[in-house]
Amino acid sequence: MQNPSAPAIVLASSSQYRRDLLERFLEQFETVSPNVDERNDLGLEPEDLARHLARKKAEAVAVNARDALIIGSDQLAVLNNTVLGKPGNHQAAVEQLLDASGHVVTFLTAVCILDPIGRTRYEHTDKTTVRFREFDRRLADTYLHHDKPYDCAGSFKIEGAGFVLFESVTTDDPTALIGLPMIWVADRLLQLGYLAPQKM
Repeated sequence: MQNPSAPAIVLASSSQYRRDLLERFLEQFETVSPNVDERNDLGLEPEDLARHLARKKAEAVAVNARDALIIGSDQLAVLNNTVLGKPGNHQAAVEQLLDASGHVVTFLTAVCILDPIGRTRYEHTDKTTVRFREFDRRLADTYLHHDKPYDCAGSFKIEGAGFVLFESVTTDDPTALIGLPMIWVADRLLQLGYLAPQKM
């Protein structure tokens, strides 16, 4: 599906989840960790922050890959306008899930694509809302021991068993919750000539 004559593609991320998504339809691309400071020093609102970080990651990698198409992305989980970080450990994840129980968490997945040919920047932010069912500490604890999503904002893995915690999911792109809104990414790559039909 990938156009072999198009410039190289670099994913500005160390996330295995995003890499797995791109591997669904791209045969060749590189991954480079952007190593950027993700603190909200500018006091940005969540949607602006997600967009800012996606752009910052793409631009950081582009410094050493100016002839490649760069894909940067960032995802934030937001509960009552408060950004939920990655829990990092079991206890923090339990508390994060209990806070989400019976509430709606909005996941903002921002993407920034830097096109080397036109020196153009393309940006998009997907909003996915997850309504969590009401559950107790026992279910939260059991789920966390199963999936161990301690590196995931929101403390769950949709590609794992995280759905046991949900009442509903509202989204335009189900892949966005994993880490990249692939419908938009694929559309942009098609328009830029990075994808081509396979020869028969």
